[in-house]
Amino acid sequence: MKRSVFFVSDGTGITAETLGHSLLAQFDNLEFEENTLPYIDTVEKAEAVVREINRVAALDEARPIIIDTIVDKSIRQVIAGANGYMMDVFDTFVEKLQTELCLAPTNTVGKTHSIVDNKHYNVRIDAVHFALDNDDGARTRHYDKADLILVGVSRSGKTPTSLYMALQFGIHVANYPLTEDDFDDLRLPASLREHKSKIYGLTIDPQRLSAIRNERRANSTYASLGQCQKEVRAVEAMFNREGVPFIQTTHLSIEEISTRIMATNGLKRRSLPI
Repeated sequence: MKRSVFFVSDGTGITAETLGHSLLAQFDNLEFEENTLPYIDTVEKAEAVVREINRVAALDEARPIIIDTIVDKSIRQVIAGANGYMMDVFDTFVEKLQTELCLAPTNTVGKTHSIVDNKHYNVRIDAVHFALDNDDGARTRHYDKADLILVGVSRSGKTPTSLYMALQFGIHVANYPLTEDDFDDLRLPASLREHKSKIYGLTIDPQRLSAIRNERRANSTYASLGQCQKEVRAVEAMFNREGVPFIQTTHLSIEEISTRIMATNGLKRRSLPI
């Protein structure tokens, strides 16, 4: 069975999508057709949204789910007139919080992802720059400024995890690729040893690693299953010998990997989430 879902926002739609995905993930026996409609900030745009939702409702013969984060009540009222099941973030959460805090909300459009708070915005941008500058062992001399150093074999997820942690948490993350040259004595490379307390390892199932590498360099020794098995065995042996904590990334999302690393290493968020 398929149900249509509309994420409707007067801003980017990121908050509506994030909340919606968390809720919909609990119903994995259903297929959802997702539609994100950002910047619905006028009554006219809202009326067009209602027409689209009603059109989809007629085609599906089931009312769509509407998850909205619209500040303006007049625009929300228009959306509420659609033939859909509406879950409004402001009605559900903000008004209850207003009662508890005895304060009226500012009702500022786009407040969640604005750059008004330059401190938090700049923290994220600086962290992203650090991750890019210290990607793939490019500048090990800057590791003293890192909060975390991810190590693992090529294509085990180091770069996307580094960038996600930088953008989401404001964490300065460097990453270092371990190659066959590093496996001779199963010791951490010299450039990493003095920063051992910051190191966290990523490992991956060899078959999955082979599939990923084949997308980059098909039918190469680098991508062969035998090579991947050899490297993964060696890197896990190194982690165990050196006492480096590590995580198996094969079946985990970047969000899960990052959150687990943060918790294990006791790292704290330095910026507001995006």
